[in-house]
Amino acid sequence: MRVMVLVKATVDSEQGFVPTPETMEAMQAMGRFNDELEKAGILIAADGLTPSSRGKRVVFDGVDRTVIDGPFAQTSELVAGFWLWEVRDMDEAVAWVKRCPNPMPGPSEIEIRPLYDMADLS
Repeated sequence: MRVMVLVKATVDSEQGFVPTPETMEAMQAMGRFNDELEKAGILIAADGLTPSSRGKRVVFDGVDRTVIDGPFAQTSELVAGFWLWEVRDMDEAVAWVKRCPNPMPGPSEIEIRPLYDMADLS
């Protein structure tokens, strides 16, 4: 089963990355966690995203398209980073997320979403 593991944005992550001793230590801890995922054969892809102030949204309404520049409101609904994993089941994904270092300096959330398989669509 493939899952997308989404690190939810926070007010801190929306300010952008600032290299302090604390953030560099957190990055090293996350690097070690990613190494564990890779060794376990689970990691397909992973990356962090820049703040929404550097992004754009394209809104669709029939044939019309509207481009909206960031930053975007509702920080808790934004994504700051992601992993794509291949796991046996959702329980395994949850177990790995519980082992993850806190991705943010304060309270944070990680969301796990299964990807559709072709069998789901037929």
